[in-house]
Amino acid sequence: MKKTLTTLLISTVATFALTVGEVPKAVTLEGDNGGLVDGTVWSSSTLKDKVYVLFYVDPDKKDDNEAFIDALHAKNYDREKYGSVAIINLKATWLPNFAIEKKLKAKQEQFPDTTYAKDKTKYLVKEWELADDSSNVLVFDKEGKLLYQYSDPIKGEEMGKVFKIIEDNLQ
Repeated sequence: MKKTLTTLLISTVATFALTVGEVPKAVTLEGDNGGLVDGTVWSSSTLKDKVYVLFYVDPDKKDDNEAFIDALHAKNYDREKYGSVAIINLKATWLPNFAIEKKLKAKQEQFPDTTYAKDKTKYLVKEWELADDSSNVLVFDKEGKLLYQYSDPIKGEEMGKVFKIIEDNLQ
């Protein structure tokens, strides 16, 4: 029984595509898979040279991390050292893509320092095994290593933990 449980735990841990402390495999959103709001390619290889917070969100869960996003904006981190990316999981909702894409264009204009992208096929759910139908938050260091991953609303102590990770890596 103990051996079976240990084997199960090891195989469960081994199935995660992202590992804290490592640079994830490169992924690209382009063509049928999605891309930036302007229609050009988005690549995870751009997640370097700054500390990045990446949101991967089901449009139906867009408000789940609103308090965290507001607190993050209030921090007013130096944009020379900090960047943010919002990737919308278009396949996770019943809402029509054209309506979401229109909202994304408006968001891109409202928040030009944030990169907005579309995932039309749940590509990052498949390639990085991110939680589907959720609001994922990931933090990357200046070398592109994953520092943090969470797929629920970030509140209270967890919010403080994320800010500490960001601030420790902005130095």
